[in-house]
Amino acid sequence: DSAINYKTKDVLGELNAACPEGIDIYFDNTGGLILDAVLKIINLNARISVCGLISTYNSKEPVPGPYNYGNILMKRARVEGFIVSDFAEEFPKALEDLSNWILEGKIKYSVDVQKGLENALEALDRLFTGKNTGKLILEVSKE
Repeated sequence: DSAINYKTKDVLGELNAACPEGIDIYFDNTGGLILDAVLKIINLNARISVCGLISTYNSKEPVPGPYNYGNILMKRARVEGFIVSDFAEEFPKALEDLSNWILEGKIKYSVDVQKGLENALEALDRLFTGKNTGKLILEVSKE
C-alpha cells in the first residue's frame, strides 16, 4: 500500500516510485490528472473504485476525459463507481470500527479549525484550494 501527495508536480513519477510493479487496485476520489497517471500504469485486470472527482468540482469548463482511458480496455480493468450513501446501512458498524481504530492509534488524523462565521468563505477557499491540512472545521461558537 502506498500514498502520494496529490500536489506533487510529477504525479506519474511519484506513482512509479511508489508502485514500481504497476497498480492493481486504485481508490479514486480525485479524478483528473491523478486518475490519468494511474491509468497509464495499471496492471492487467486492475480494479478501480470511483467515489469522488474533487479535482473537477470547481471547473468552469468541461473537464476532458482521461487521456489514458484506452488502458481500461487494453488492461481489462474493472471500474465501478459508488456513492458513500449506497452503504448507509453499514454506517453504524463503520463508525464503531473507525472509532476503535482511532483509539488504538491505527488511524491518525489531523484537524484544521477555522474560527468564526465571518471566516466561512476563507474556510471554503482553504478547502477547495488544498490549503487546509486534515479535516476542515469551521467553529462558529464554543457553545
